[in-house]
Amino acid sequence: MKYRLRDLPSMLATPGGRLQVAEGITYHLFPLASRVAATWRRTVVRRTRVVVVIGSFGKSTTARCVSAALGLADHPKLIYNAYASLARAILRIRPGQRRAVIEAGIAGPGEMALYARMTRPDVVVVTSIGSEGAPKLGTLDDIRDQKSQMVRALATTGIAVLNGDDPRVLWMAGATRARVVTCGFSVGCDVRGSDLRLDWPRGSRLRVDAFGESREITVRLIGRHMMFPVLAAVAVARLEGIDFDPVVERLAALPPTWGRLEPVELPGGVTLLRDEFKSTLETMHAALDVFAQVPATRRLVLFGDVTEPPEDRRPVYGALGERVAAIADHLVVYGKGLADYSSGALRAGMSAASIHDGGSVPQRAAGVLRELLRPGDVVLVKGRRGQKLDRVRLLLEGRTVGCDLALCDLQDPCVGCPMCTTGWSGHRAVLPSDLH
Repeated sequence: MKYRLRDLPSMLATPGGRLQVAEGITYHLFPLASRVAATWRRTVVRRTRVVVVIGSFGKSTTARCVSAALGLADHPKLIYNAYASLARAILRIRPGQRRAVIEAGIAGPGEMALYARMTRPDVVVVTSIGSEGAPKLGTLDDIRDQKSQMVRALATTGIAVLNGDDPRVLWMAGATRARVVTCGFSVGCDVRGSDLRLDWPRGSRLRVDAFGESREITVRLIGRHMMFPVLAAVAVARLEGIDFDPVVERLAALPPTWGRLEPVELPGGVTLLRDEFKSTLETMHAALDVFAQVPATRRLVLFGDVTEPPEDRRPVYGALGERVAAIADHLVVYGKGLADYSSGALRAGMSAASIHDGGSVPQRAAGVLRELLRPGDVVLVKGRRGQKLDRVRLLLEGRTVGCDLALCDLQDPCVGCPMCTTGWSGHRAVLPSDLH
């Protein structure tokens, strides 16, 4: 995130701005923090077995599942996965700690190789390869090559746990000297899921076959693409010598990661399916795949902007509008995409009266939904991370939300933000240049 020095007085005037300043200082200390973390890993905690989770999507849920399966506490900072946050994750490993799980995400070329040198992984789990980061990282094959640097860093004694349903992830089997273990629904995977059933809104059930053993597993996660974290967690835990049955029990107790296909019960018999943490194109379609299976009196969709859309975004938004028309009764659009989403929805047969302008502040979108919602409805909320659409959920729950920024880069989730309830009270909010 890039800020201007002349914005410093405005930032220091509010708790939220001061948080941004602190994060900026931490970011600029990364070169020093990375060296300290690398030394800590190479010396004090060199005997700790470190599992590093990478990929375009599903990293946080996978890291949480693996941690649970290994019997590790679900650290609240686990999902912060780059620069100084990654260095802090290494420094949190205590002397004598047997195992640790770290999530690593990249935004530009060369970063993964640096993170590999810092973390010195024993096990690498690769979730997926997708378009997130494409403006800086390039094509899907370029993204694959950059992320594969973590797998390449494995020693011959290491283990690469790969998504066997993703061809670009599976390609990494040829990029490592380590043992390769595959997970997925495809025939031939070492850890294979089958007979997946949605148990709405409680979660999912599936059969898992792993290294000659089988179990029926019940989890609180929803969606086929959310089952790779479960399968990967089983793989890592069994490879680490942990019995199957306690792994099943731990995974059954793990709640969804906030903002990632997380069902929330609202007053009045309405269920909201939160998936607002990110909205790259692949995750938009994956959310709709899940939503189409959800039993409901009516289905409503609140869509924000697509993250990193192509230069001509009209076909992308139009295709999403067509999909919404096929599975939902109402579409509410937040942000800039109303015309483009509407074109596809209308083309697919949705009536103009079923398409609604949710504006660009959460109060407006929440007001539109309040007028529409009835008992038995289910609402999918999906949008760009910076739009912070969880504020809509908070408003529908009856909470006070004073923040009306269209875009924001302050901390996640919104309930922990010092500005969420009070708003900015006439103070200027400073947005970094890459958020506009």
